[in-house]
Amino acid sequence: MCGAVFLRSVLMLMNLFSSRGWESWDLGCRPLIPELMPVLIGEDLLLEDGPGAPRPVVVVNRWLRELPVSGAAAPATWMTYGRIMKAWLEFLEARGVPVFAGREALRAVLSAYAEYRATGPLTRRFSAATWNQHVSVLASFYRWALAEGHAQAEPFSYRMARGVFAGGQVRVNRAIRRRPKPHVTIKYLEPDFTAMFLNALAGLSPDGTQDAGFSGRELARNACVGQLAVATGLRLQEFTYLLSYEVPPLPRARTGAPIGFGVPSGVAKGRKFRTTWISYEALTAVRQYLELDRAVTVEGSAWAPPARWGPALRVSDADAEGGRIDGVRRRWENLVPADRRRLVAAGGGACLVAVKAGGGPFTAWGSVFERTSDRIRECYEPRFPHVNPHRTRHTFAMRTLEYLVSGYYRQAAALAAATGDGSTADAALALYLSKADPLLVLRDLLGHSSVLTTESYLRRLDTTRIYASAYEACQAGPDAGTAGRTDAEREAAAEFAGEDDGGVA
Repeated sequence: MCGAVFLRSVLMLMNLFSSRGWESWDLGCRPLIPELMPVLIGEDLLLEDGPGAPRPVVVVNRWLRELPVSGAAAPATWMTYGRIMKAWLEFLEARGVPVFAGREALRAVLSAYAEYRATGPLTRRFSAATWNQHVSVLASFYRWALAEGHAQAEPFSYRMARGVFAGGQVRVNRAIRRRPKPHVTIKYLEPDFTAMFLNALAGLSPDGTQDAGFSGRELARNACVGQLAVATGLRLQEFTYLLSYEVPPLPRARTGAPIGFGVPSGVAKGRKFRTTWISYEALTAVRQYLELDRAVTVEGSAWAPPARWGPALRVSDADAEGGRIDGVRRRWENLVPADRRRLVAAGGGACLVAVKAGGGPFTAWGSVFERTSDRIRECYEPRFPHVNPHRTRHTFAMRTLEYLVSGYYRQAAALAAATGDGSTADAALALYLSKADPLLVLRDLLGHSSVLTTESYLRRLDTTRIYASAYEACQAGPDAGTAGRTDAEREAAAEFAGEDDGGVA
């Protein structure tokens, strides 16, 4: 006897909160709910079943409202979490299981949910990465609900694993779906393809000569931002909304050592400031664009932001730290992308690094990179990959790790300290590079919250060739270190087997 399983349709609505017009809501003050915060509500538009009987969705909404003080500062993250909770609540309602049921019932419905998302209707199935993201968010919610006294149990079980870098024991959620070894799932550009890409952005052929068959616009701008992205590892939002005032000055003398490059918290992931690196050559290209091509584009510009963005923010007395915005001194680090694109410089034009004809901000980098890679494949190299903005970040990670492992940066910093002007910064950098583990350095440069994240990230890159020559050169003998490396691999396998990185890059 065969049967089919159907889920009755249950709709949970999700709205993004806006306080516009709150004065007419008969409230004494502005609501405390953050702008664009997801708000879930049942299709009957009720939040309680009677006086003093709030529905579980009220608790879910409270958890969502606390995300900004729980390490999730970005509205895009709130929306993702809201959608995940919406899908879970709808499934629970369809199966008749309360959100805060006992452990046995929650375990049973979690099992059904896992089966539904793995083998259910094609449009409802999740990839391993998506499922693992949902598990991570749901586990976070239930841990919070337990701590706050809303729940008596959670549906997840955990196993203990030895931490590779964190040390001690770490918990691994057993609901995480195992995935194939991901060492080839993140792509980066090898040095020859990187040079080809940067040349193409500048309107040049692969050998660096002028491409007579190409007549693009804003080539200096495109080449500048391409070099900036590859040389710093900035995320798309970070280099798109970087202000011209935030680009550091060139050192007084040319150097092979990396140059510190601050990533303002207003555009960084998780609103966390960090310092990455940039090469002298890349910084020179950025400064030249700012002082020549860009200066000509914005001079006397009458550009103003469109009305849908909000009113223009007029800037004066600008320096590297901040400036007067409509007459009030503000720090750049406090400005988010929506604010930055509305800034109008004292001399005219937008304040972002990249501007378009007329002086307005330019932000369509995904399109520029894709068109450039298409042209390379069509005209020069059929094997050239599709390049999205995040691939430049992977390229930075690989190149930087190679320099760190080989000792290139350490030697360059030591040389700068020995032959420079006695700068304590050069000496400090040389000391730092001589003592720090390459993985810890890369963690800080990429802005990962944990070295475990960085290690999981690097497992998706082909780092074998980088470490092979370095470790071979350091062997004290043919068998030296073999046992230690074997133990480390075993620990790493235990730590990351079946565990998703949650979009660490």
